[in-house]
Amino acid sequence: MSDILMIVTGADSLTMKDGSKHPTGFWAEELVTAHRDLVAAGHAITIATPGGVIPTVDRGSLDPAVVGSRETVDELHAYLASIAEELASTVPIADVDPSEYAAIVLPGGHGPMADLASDTATGRVLVAANDAGTIIAPFCHGPAALLAASLDDGSFAFAGRRLTVFTDEEERTGGTGENTPWWVESTLRERGAVIDSAGPWSDHVVVDGNLITGQNPQSSASVARRVIEALAA
Repeated sequence: MSDILMIVTGADSLTMKDGSKHPTGFWAEELVTAHRDLVAAGHAITIATPGGVIPTVDRGSLDPAVVGSRETVDELHAYLASIAEELASTVPIADVDPSEYAAIVLPGGHGPMADLASDTATGRVLVAANDAGTIIAPFCHGPAALLAASLDDGSFAFAGRRLTVFTDEEERTGGTGENTPWWVESTLRERGAVIDSAGPWSDHVVVDGNLITGQNPQSSASVARRVIEALAA
């Protein structure tokens, strides 16, 4: 069994290009799938958020029209209820010692764009974990958190690394559209990441050493499986 840190957004809204507030949070299916599959494989998870706040679930991720069925929504609700105590007692990211964890998993939702992408505590944890070769596994909008990882000279800790992320095309066609305040894929590319994308809504995972990334919600289970395989190795 390994100890895994799950860094989750604490944001409940994202300020859009036009200044409006878009309700957001973590994407239910992504957190549930990763948590469920990792625990089922025998691993222990600690959930951390900025300031130790209770994370907010994105309402859209519990909409049957978005998720696909009422049955799936009911399953997500049930699992979130089963870990409600964990979600209500998160650890502040600033208090995290990354050396205590074998892997760091970062599910998405638009929330990471609002807080994790510029959170210095998250950046500190990711830089230390990367230096130690710890598994780092963000997916969908989770890779936005990588942008917080700056080295002492100000350079991007993940420059030159191959990764995938919710694409600009997916954002335009199935995300927040042209009112998106900034584009995660483009920004990561500008900072020096090597983006490896598949077609929109494809189950796509990229592994580059200790970095395991997934493109979108469709990739959640595959990311969890790759993390489990990497821990077993």
